[in-house]
Amino acid sequence: MRIKPLFHFALSISLLATSAAANAGGLAGAYLSANHANSKNDYAAAAEYYSKALMQDPDDAFILQNALLTHVISGDMDVSVKLAKDIAELNIGSQLSDLIIIASLSKQQDFDQALDLLEQSKDRISTLLYGLMKGWILAGSGDMTATTAHFDTMLTPSALLLFGQYHKALATAMTGDFNQANTYMKGEGRDALHLNRGSLIAHVQILSQLSKFDEAADILAQNLTSSADQQLQYLHDKMVAKEVVPFDFIRSATDGLSESFLTLANVLSGEEDERFTLIYARIAEFLRKDNIQPLLLLSEMLKGQEQYDLATQVLAKVPASHPLYLNAAIGRSDTLLDAGKPEAAIAILQRLIHSHPQVARVHMVLGDVYTSEKEFRKASKAYSVALDILEKDGKAQWFLYYARAVAFERMGDWDKAETDFRTALRLSPNQPSTLNYLGYSLVEKRIKLDEAQELIERAVQGRPNDGFITDSLGWLLYRVGKFEEAVAPMERAVELLPTDPVINDHLGDVYWKVGRQREARFQWSRAMSFEPEEKDAARIRRKLDVGLDEVLKSEEADIPNAN
Repeated sequence: MRIKPLFHFALSISLLATSAAANAGGLAGAYLSANHANSKNDYAAAAEYYSKALMQDPDDAFILQNALLTHVISGDMDVSVKLAKDIAELNIGSQLSDLIIIASLSKQQDFDQALDLLEQSKDRISTLLYGLMKGWILAGSGDMTATTAHFDTMLTPSALLLFGQYHKALATAMTGDFNQANTYMKGEGRDALHLNRGSLIAHVQILSQLSKFDEAADILAQNLTSSADQQLQYLHDKMVAKEVVPFDFIRSATDGLSESFLTLANVLSGEEDERFTLIYARIAEFLRKDNIQPLLLLSEMLKGQEQYDLATQVLAKVPASHPLYLNAAIGRSDTLLDAGKPEAAIAILQRLIHSHPQVARVHMVLGDVYTSEKEFRKASKAYSVALDILEKDGKAQWFLYYARAVAFERMGDWDKAETDFRTALRLSPNQPSTLNYLGYSLVEKRIKLDEAQELIERAVQGRPNDGFITDSLGWLLYRVGKFEEAVAPMERAVELLPTDPVINDHLGDVYWKVGRQREARFQWSRAMSFEPEEKDAARIRRKLDVGLDEVLKSEEADIPNAN
């Protein structure tokens, strides 16, 4: 259930507000540059430009609001606190400035003032956030009876009840009453308050304190989809070994406030305006520097907005001692790759190999990066190391054999590639990616065509809306001379992937063979507009000049004639 916060004023300023002062000569440049950067989600640049504008007009309300917004999202909380206080002095009704000041007061343990400001701001704050914040501020004042009673007032809608009870469980566990906390966590049914990943960790820590190791291990096993989540895997191993872990999920009221903002950030993730999530996650981070969860959420959101530098900076804050360090470091590598910095991405992974030489995932990711950079020999070696590690424990997966097979095929080592493709199929017989790649490769080599058709048809059956696989079927039919039969799947492939140059090129060839030469030339021209690789582009240009038949003759192609 989504709960919309009453946050519209603070976040809409950058889109709706126009400062009168911004029209002044010296100010206009910085203001307009800031607005442009803000509209592009370039928060760091926007924050810098708004700061420059404020140097010329420090009391401009609109610039102050926008400066606060961008500084918060950029993670500069010292400046954000100052800006929030400046806004408060101007008596501007702003939820964001109020939240920043309340967070700052709570961090300083001034819960009385924090509560006063919270009550003054009640009408500007979402019902869920207000409820959670008040409960934890009361806890900070030392009144745990009032804290639990307040969380019990969060009754409607149903989402409020769940979150209120979850935070009541956390507050109770913080006091050391783990039996009662466990009762709250279970709610009306089994593990009813497992609302997110953090709640799983909290409950496992509570169960550990009660020596209920088997129950805790079972909860984790149900939620561990892979070994990639190092923190959950670490906890699972501890529970299997029946080792007590400390309850450190919430150690103080300030930690609870941090979890409140993170709760809202998670609730709002996926909403159209992602700035809500970013702001709440930044405040959660501000309140608790050792909380890794906000960092992971922030990095994901910032990466999605192509703010790669900020995303990388966030992930770099995860300490090497944390169980999620490996995930964060791999995330940094992935972000750098998306940012067009493959060398930096590879450097991070190579350092991880030195620090985590027996972690197969690191070698696998390195192989993926090398594959993306078309360094297939290096990729095959990285995949081989990963497979060696996993095969020792009998845990080798089909996708690693598939990935190495692709690398071998691109290197021109078909014998090794075919062996790995068939091993991958033995481990996962109906995997469309493997079926398609092996089948397509056989078609391109013009060998075992009957098997190739069977493989590709199985791939299409498993993934009928995959344009690449549908293209493979059409191309197979073309290769065996069934040109008329090839038209429908090839047209469908272009429909599924209209901007792929190879698929448009293939459709052009099929059209040519069935006598639709004008349409063929149109498809080849479309293919050229989508920037094919130069080798393919040269061939397409020649087809446009002299037609497919002449190109095939010059290549001495052995294409069967249509019946």
